[in-house]
Amino acid sequence: MNQTDMPPQQIKLHKKSRLLELRYADCSHYQLSCEFLRVFSPSAEVRGHGRGQEVLQTGKLNVEIRDIIAVGNYAIQLVFDDGHDSGIYSWRYLRELGENHQTLWEGYLAELRAANASRDPDEQVVTLVDPSKD
Repeated sequence: MNQTDMPPQQIKLHKKSRLLELRYADCSHYQLSCEFLRVFSPSAEVRGHGRGQEVLQTGKLNVEIRDIIAVGNYAIQLVFDDGHDSGIYSWRYLRELGENHQTLWEGYLAELRAANASRDPDEQVVTLVDPSKD
């Protein structure tokens, strides 16, 4: 079994800080926010059914994980308080999220800015265009 396919030795949900902590036998350790995990859900609802069909997730700043369900020996299913529960997070995918967290997060924030969207569900972003630049 490839190291990236190895399950974490420990998965701990910190409800107050809304962080999922993953600890591995090789001493690597990741803390991923509930928001990050929700935004990068591997579900078709988020990723679409092919390249270019991804759906930008907005307003997930305060999302929480309600439950963690083991899926065989290869993954977990995360149940979020916004009703989303269709993502199956394989061991490999969780490891990739941990290893690439910074790059993925920066890309997500850039996509939000480009779409004039917000992480905050109680906030609406409107960008006014200068009419002199038309």
